[in-house]
Amino acid sequence: MKKVITYGSFDLFHEGHYKLLKRAKALGDYLIVGVTTEHFDTMRGKLNLVDPIMTRIENVKATGFADEIIVEDHDGQKIEDIQKYDCDIFTVGSDWTGKFDYLNAYCKVVYLERTPDISSSLIRREIGTVVRIGIIGTGRVAPRFFEESSYVSGAEVVAAYNPDVESAKEFNDTYQLPTYVDDFDTFLDKVDALYVASPNETHADYVRKGLEAGKHVLCEKPMTFTYDEAKELYDMAKSKGLKLMEGIRAAYLPVFQQILSTAKDGTIGKICSIEACFSRLPQIGSREQCDYKYSGAFLEYGSYGMLPIFKLLGVDYNDVEIDSILGENKIDIYTEARFKYDGCIATAKAGAGVKTEGHLIISGTKGYILVSSPWWLADSFEVRYEDPNRIERHRAEFQGGGFRYEISEFISKIKDTNGKEYKLTAGESRAMARVIEKFMEQRKQIQGE
Repeated sequence: MKKVITYGSFDLFHEGHYKLLKRAKALGDYLIVGVTTEHFDTMRGKLNLVDPIMTRIENVKATGFADEIIVEDHDGQKIEDIQKYDCDIFTVGSDWTGKFDYLNAYCKVVYLERTPDISSSLIRREIGTVVRIGIIGTGRVAPRFFEESSYVSGAEVVAAYNPDVESAKEFNDTYQLPTYVDDFDTFLDKVDALYVASPNETHADYVRKGLEAGKHVLCEKPMTFTYDEAKELYDMAKSKGLKLMEGIRAAYLPVFQQILSTAKDGTIGKICSIEACFSRLPQIGSREQCDYKYSGAFLEYGSYGMLPIFKLLGVDYNDVEIDSILGENKIDIYTEARFKYDGCIATAKAGAGVKTEGHLIISGTKGYILVSSPWWLADSFEVRYEDPNRIERHRAEFQGGGFRYEISEFISKIKDTNGKEYKLTAGESRAMARVIEKFMEQRKQIQGE
């Protein structure tokens, strides 16, 4: 008897799960299915689980493909189960290709190819539990979004769009996802929501088209280059009952909320200064170094620096001064935006060609908060005081590259129509657009346009 084993959360059971189990069963004579516990899923970064484990087990059982169902609840269990049940084949979907190659030492590993253009209709369609997401743009960010979306229950990336034929073809070949190049309307018909990861200058137009088509939208920053356009898009979303969210990943990480709470609860006294730095050295020929109109340090990374400033001090600053250092292509390689509030000064620093310490420091009258580099991917922070021996350390680990927490927030907003936004509000996003608009005006003057 050839034994096959597979694992999964199987939350919000849908046709994709059904077909995977059917193909897994066809690999052998006896299929063992491991269903993960809520605790283990949370530990490995799986977010937004809806169904309790007994419901998920019953849904797997109802397919008739599983000869035996077990529960997975800890790391290392796959090796234990393969040996315990004397399994011949371990199998999972092709979106996990390579991640379980180490199991070849114990049995044969088979990655089941994703079925192109698979229907994402639910067995329980009537409760509308899966949000079908379409990706616009298939460049360097899209693969990370696609991979991390698999960790968010209730989210399923079902299609992609890019007018660049070569990029679209490469994405399709790699991820076996229907990728459209010349039929945007067909693409829109297949999805409930959009993730916009196209070049910066196209963001606002795609957001508008998505909202007009009745789709929820998550857009990479900067969403727009002007305050008025940002207001227009948020007003449009509100009038249509749709969710519009700007994608600044740091806002959605578990530790960031702890940082904000600690800064606000009086632990460090009155906040007098904030310094937030984000810098990277881009690859030669990258957009940051070549696109003098719509890229550069501040357009790519300035939103990260503004995030903690606006979250802690609000958007009603007294004044903002922006200064840049330009590179050979008249693109800013380093920019500082200095905000003046009553009794407080805050600086957002962005570098794309200039490297600096990527820290976040929130200074108060009793102490300060230090979030070490890279603060925008932080899983810990320290509270420090006058006494150098007094250091309070806080930790809130996260999994992956942070995308799954952003996606989780997006899905939660879509499903909880009455939920109050607080992690990144429309008002804060519009305020960032206002600063970006000022930066764009200054840069045009410097570049002599």
